[in-house]
Amino acid sequence: MSLHEIERIGEVFVARSAIIVGDVTLGEGCNIWHHVVLRGDVAPIRLGKRVNVQDGSVLHCTHDVPLEIADDVAIGHLACVHCKRVGPNTLIATRATVLDDCEIGQDCMIGAGAVVPPGTVIPDGSVALGMPAKVIRPIRDRDREYLRRVLTHYRDLARRHAEGEFKPFAPEEAGRTASQAGFGTGESPPTFHSRENPGA
Repeated sequence: MSLHEIERIGEVFVARSAIIVGDVTLGEGCNIWHHVVLRGDVAPIRLGKRVNVQDGSVLHCTHDVPLEIADDVAIGHLACVHCKRVGPNTLIATRATVLDDCEIGQDCMIGAGAVVPPGTVIPDGSVALGMPAKVIRPIRDRDREYLRRVLTHYRDLARRHAEGEFKPFAPEEAGRTASQAGFGTGESPPTFHSRENPGA
Protein backbone atom coordinates (compact mmCIF):
# COMPACT_ATOMS: atom_id res chain seq x y z
CA MET A 1 0.00 0.00 0.00
CA SER A 2 1.24 3.48 -0.84
CA LEU A 3 2.34 5.56 2.10
CA HIS A 4 1.35 8.77 0.34
CA GLU A 5 -1.40 10.37 2.38
CA ILE A 6 -2.49 12.60 -0.53
CA GLU A 7 -3.16 11.01 -3.90
CA ARG A 8 -2.98 12.93 -7.16
CA ILE A 9 -5.81 12.13 -9.58
CA GLY A 10 -5.13 14.17 -12.70
CA GLU A 11 -5.00 17.72 -11.40
CA VAL A 12 -7.00 16.94 -8.25
CA PHE A 13 -5.45 16.04 -4.87
CA VAL A 14 -7.45 13.90 -2.42
CA ALA A 15 -6.36 12.66 1.01
CA ARG A 16 -6.76 8.92 1.51
CA SER A 17 -8.83 9.54 4.64
CA ALA A 18 -11.34 11.80 2.85
CA ILE A 19 -14.82 10.36 2.23
CA ILE A 20 -16.48 11.30 -1.06
CA VAL A 21 -19.92 9.76 -1.57
CA GLY A 22 -22.62 10.10 -4.22
CA ASP A 23 -22.86 12.75 -6.94
CA VAL A 24 -19.75 14.87 -6.37
CA THR A 25 -17.76 16.74 -9.03
CA LEU A 26 -14.30 18.17 -8.32
CA GLY A 27 -12.85 20.83 -10.61
CA GLU A 28 -9.25 20.99 -11.77
CA GLY A 29 -6.77 21.90 -9.06
CA CYS A 30 -9.03 21.05 -6.09
CA ASN A 31 -7.33 19.76 -2.95
CA ILE A 32 -9.36 17.76 -0.44
CA TRP A 33 -7.60 17.16 2.89
CA HIS A 34 -7.64 14.63 5.72
CA HIS A 35 -11.00 13.46 7.09
CA VAL A 36 -13.05 15.73 4.84
CA VAL A 37 -16.56 14.43 4.06
CA LEU A 38 -18.25 15.35 0.77
CA ARG A 39 -21.72 13.76 0.80
CA GLY A 40 -23.57 14.08 -2.48
CA ASP A 41 -26.12 11.47 -1.45
CA VAL A 42 -29.29 13.61 -1.36
CA ALA A 43 -28.31 16.18 -4.01
CA PRO A 44 -25.25 16.91 -6.18
CA ILE A 45 -22.18 18.73 -4.91
CA ARG A 46 -20.14 20.67 -7.48
CA LEU A 47 -16.74 22.15 -6.68
CA GLY A 48 -15.19 24.57 -9.16
CA LYS A 49 -11.51 24.94 -9.94
CA ARG A 50 -8.81 25.31 -7.28
CA VAL A 51 -11.14 24.76 -4.32
CA ASN A 52 -9.34 24.00 -1.05
CA VAL A 53 -11.26 21.96 1.57
CA GLN A 54 -9.23 21.60 4.76
CA ASP A 55 -9.07 18.86 7.38
CA GLY A 56 -12.28 17.65 9.01
CA SER A 57 -14.72 19.79 7.03
CA VAL A 58 -18.13 18.50 5.96
CA LEU A 59 -19.97 19.49 2.78
CA HIS A 60 -23.53 18.18 2.49
CA CYS A 61 -26.88 19.23 1.00
CA THR A 62 -30.55 19.60 1.80
CA HIS A 63 -32.73 17.07 -0.08
CA ASP A 64 -32.91 17.96 -3.78
CA VAL A 65 -31.00 21.24 -3.27
CA PRO A 66 -27.57 21.03 -4.95
CA LEU A 67 -24.50 22.64 -3.39
CA GLU A 68 -22.31 24.69 -5.71
CA ILE A 69 -18.86 25.86 -4.63
CA ALA A 70 -17.40 28.25 -7.22
CA ASP A 71 -13.75 28.64 -8.28
CA ASP A 72 -11.01 29.72 -5.87
CA VAL A 73 -12.82 29.04 -2.61
CA ALA A 74 -11.04 28.01 0.61
CA ILE A 75 -12.95 26.13 3.31
CA GLY A 76 -11.07 26.06 6.61
CA HIS A 77 -10.58 23.25 9.11
CA LEU A 78 -13.72 21.69 10.63
CA ALA A 79 -16.17 23.90 8.73
CA CYS A 80 -19.69 22.69 7.93
CA VAL A 81 -21.06 23.87 4.58
CA HIS A 82 -24.69 22.81 4.11
CA CYS A 83 -25.96 25.58 1.86
CA LYS A 84 -26.89 26.28 -1.77
CA ARG A 85 -23.98 28.29 -3.09
CA VAL A 86 -20.60 29.78 -2.23
CA GLY A 87 -19.37 32.34 -4.76
CA PRO A 88 -15.87 32.60 -6.23
CA ASN A 89 -12.89 34.03 -4.36
CA THR A 90 -14.45 33.38 -0.97
CA LEU A 91 -13.09 32.09 2.35
CA ILE A 92 -15.18 30.04 4.78
CA ALA A 93 -12.92 30.08 7.83
CA THR A 94 -12.16 27.45 10.48
CA ARG A 95 -15.20 25.99 12.28
CA ALA A 96 -17.64 28.22 10.40
CA THR A 97 -21.12 26.75 9.82
CA VAL A 98 -23.18 27.73 6.78
CA LEU A 99 -26.69 26.28 7.05
CA ASP A 100 -29.54 25.25 4.71
CA ASP A 101 -30.49 27.45 1.76
CA CYS A 102 -27.79 30.06 2.42
CA GLU A 103 -26.09 31.82 -0.46
CA ILE A 104 -22.64 33.31 0.07
CA GLY A 105 -21.63 35.87 -2.56
CA GLN A 106 -18.38 36.21 -4.40
CA ASP A 107 -15.35 37.87 -2.85
CA CYS A 108 -16.54 37.20 0.73
CA MET A 109 -15.08 36.07 4.03
CA ILE A 110 -17.06 34.15 6.65
CA GLY A 111 -15.11 34.39 9.90
CA ALA A 112 -13.85 31.57 12.10
CA GLY A 113 -16.63 30.06 14.22
CA ALA A 114 -19.37 32.06 12.49
CA VAL A 115 -22.83 30.52 12.13
CA VAL A 116 -24.76 31.65 9.06
CA PRO A 117 -28.46 30.93 9.79
CA PRO A 118 -30.70 29.10 7.30
CA GLY A 119 -31.77 31.13 4.28
CA THR A 120 -29.25 33.94 4.79
CA VAL A 121 -27.85 35.72 1.74
CA ILE A 122 -24.40 37.28 2.23
CA PRO A 123 -23.88 39.94 -0.46
CA ASP A 124 -20.83 40.06 -2.72
CA GLY A 125 -17.74 41.63 -1.19
CA SER A 126 -18.76 41.15 2.46
CA VAL A 127 -17.01 40.06 5.65
CA ALA A 128 -19.41 38.32 8.06
CA LEU A 129 -18.67 37.31 11.66
CA GLY A 130 -20.50 36.02 14.72
CA MET A 131 -23.32 33.75 15.86
CA PRO A 132 -25.56 34.50 14.06
CA ALA A 133 -23.25 35.83 11.37
CA LYS A 134 -23.68 39.50 10.46
CA VAL A 135 -21.95 41.52 7.76
CA ILE A 136 -19.53 43.80 9.59
CA ARG A 137 -17.69 45.50 6.73
CA PRO A 138 -16.73 45.28 3.07
CA ILE A 139 -13.86 43.05 2.07
CA ARG A 140 -10.44 44.73 1.84
CA ASP A 141 -7.45 44.19 -0.39
CA ARG A 142 -5.52 42.59 2.48
CA ASP A 143 -8.36 40.04 2.89
CA ARG A 144 -8.18 39.18 -0.81
CA GLU A 145 -4.41 38.80 -0.58
CA TYR A 146 -4.79 36.49 2.43
CA LEU A 147 -7.15 34.21 0.47
CA ARG A 148 -4.75 34.14 -2.48
CA ARG A 149 -1.93 33.08 -0.15
CA VAL A 150 -4.06 30.33 1.42
CA LEU A 151 -5.05 28.90 -1.97
CA THR A 152 -1.49 28.99 -3.31
CA HIS A 153 -0.05 27.48 -0.12
CA TYR A 154 -2.46 24.55 -0.10
CA ARG A 155 -2.00 23.77 -3.81
CA ASP A 156 1.76 23.63 -3.27
CA LEU A 157 1.43 21.60 -0.07
CA ALA A 158 -0.90 19.09 -1.77
CA ARG A 159 1.63 18.60 -4.55
CA ARG A 160 4.43 18.03 -2.04
CA HIS A 161 2.35 15.46 -0.15
CA ALA A 162 1.44 13.67 -3.39
CA GLU A 163 5.11 13.52 -4.38
CA GLY A 164 5.88 11.71 -1.12
CA GLU A 165 7.71 14.43 0.79
CA PHE A 166 5.57 13.72 3.87
CA LYS A 167 4.68 10.22 5.06
CA PRO A 168 2.60 9.06 8.02
CA PHE A 169 4.48 7.73 11.01
CA ALA A 170 4.36 3.92 11.05
CA PRO A 171 6.20 2.45 14.07
CA GLU A 172 6.03 -1.14 12.82
CA GLU A 173 7.64 -0.21 9.52
CA ALA A 174 10.42 1.55 11.38
CA GLY A 175 11.01 -1.64 13.39
CA ARG A 176 9.63 -0.11 16.58
CA THR A 177 6.54 -0.93 18.58
CA ALA A 178 4.45 1.79 20.17
CA SER A 179 6.00 1.03 23.57
CA GLN A 180 9.50 1.19 22.08
CA ALA A 181 8.58 4.60 20.70
CA GLY A 182 7.83 5.76 24.26
CA PHE A 183 4.02 5.53 24.21
CA GLY A 184 2.38 3.99 27.26
CA THR A 185 5.61 3.83 29.26
CA GLY A 186 5.22 7.04 31.22
CA GLU A 187 8.18 8.50 29.39
CA SER A 188 7.96 11.46 27.08
CA PRO A 189 7.64 10.20 23.52
CA PRO A 190 10.29 11.30 21.07
CA THR A 191 9.69 13.79 18.31
CA PHE A 192 8.93 12.16 14.97
CA HIS A 193 9.84 13.55 11.59
CA SER A 194 7.71 12.22 8.77
CA ARG A 195 9.60 13.92 5.96
CA GLU A 196 12.03 11.99 3.80
CA ASN A 197 14.77 14.37 4.95
CA PRO A 198 13.93 15.84 8.38
CA GLY A 199 16.69 18.41 8.06
CA ALA A 200 15.33 19.85 4.81
